[in-house]
Amino acid sequence: MTDLKFDHLRWQVEGSVATIWLSRAPVNAVNQAMYKEIQYIFSHIDRLGHDLRCVVLAGDGPHFCAGNELEEFETLSPDNARERMFNGREAFWAVRDCPIPVVAAVHGAALGTGVALVSCCDIVIAADDARLGLPEIKVGVMGGPKLLSRLMPPGVVRWMFFSGEPQPASEFHRLGSVAKLVPEASLLQEAQAVARQVARHSPVALTLGKRALNQTEYLPLKAGYEVEQGLTARLSAHPHAKEALRAFREKRAPNYLPDPPNSN
Repeated sequence: MTDLKFDHLRWQVEGSVATIWLSRAPVNAVNQAMYKEIQYIFSHIDRLGHDLRCVVLAGDGPHFCAGNELEEFETLSPDNARERMFNGREAFWAVRDCPIPVVAAVHGAALGTGVALVSCCDIVIAADDARLGLPEIKVGVMGGPKLLSRLMPPGVVRWMFFSGEPQPASEFHRLGSVAKLVPEASLLQEAQAVARQVARHSPVALTLGKRALNQTEYLPLKAGYEVEQGLTARLSAHPHAKEALRAFREKRAPNYLPDPPNSN
């Protein structure tokens, strides 16, 4: 077990599933230091464990993440904006580009930076008390609608941005971007159960599958399918592919032996 420590995050590993909590009281508002921690932990997820196959991203306290630290907006200027915006982007991209699937466990408020983080995850499980929104226009900043477009239709994104008003998770669930809507009391257990369901599969297949989904998300149909076929060809060379097929035929759980150290 690594001794990796953070000031604004906490984490634990159970089996092949890691859970990472945003942990900056009282509402997990993200400042520059926290952006850097998010970027680091998701870019070095292997440091949490050698056989991780899925990650749950959750929030401590009554909210998932109520947004960016507002005091930092007070000192934002054209002179310092470039570095600060870079740190935010790198945190979001680290979540999206995490080599294994990420499940968001969302409760309370997920606003601004919060909804951006949720939008970068692969699967969203939300509590029935969750509200997601883009209040940026209310506090004199931009950013967020493009990321939210991964979850909501364009017209809804524009309405949410220009109104600045959050929407209940039930609306996201109705439109298909929240996979499961659950009572707040069982949110973490439900999200971890989904993560364990994902983690049953080959870590090699999960990594290549994540890569396929990210690479093809905005590609035309034919080009995207060709990318998927190329990754299928690559997976066929790995023993996990044949073990998956044998296990399926034999109606048993697969036994995915780990790769030797430093293997690709």
